[in-house]
Amino acid sequence: MSVPQTADVTVDARRRRIKFRSWHRGMLETDLLLGRFADAEVERLSEKELDDFEALLEALDRDVFSWATGEAPTPEAYDTPLFHRIVAFHAGFDPANV
Repeated sequence: MSVPQTADVTVDARRRRIKFRSWHRGMLETDLLLGRFADAEVERLSEKELDDFEALLEALDRDVFSWATGEAPTPEAYDTPLFHRIVAFHAGFDPANV
């Protein structure tokens, strides 16, 4: 049996942290928004997308929810293809085609 490479372990650890942090935000609506997406899609995200997700996790819950619902414009730093995938995922679109 082979031992996983360090890079793989690091990526797996990042994915586990993202899932945990997505579900433990503090605001239920944002937990659902990010947690459901993370559960469904995090294994398929590239390292760049993981970077974008981790940055999004640093934003305030209310801000993330406001951007996702269109209540407030999304700042350029967070207006990423990943964020559009998260919004599309909850709108019922296939995130792989966004």
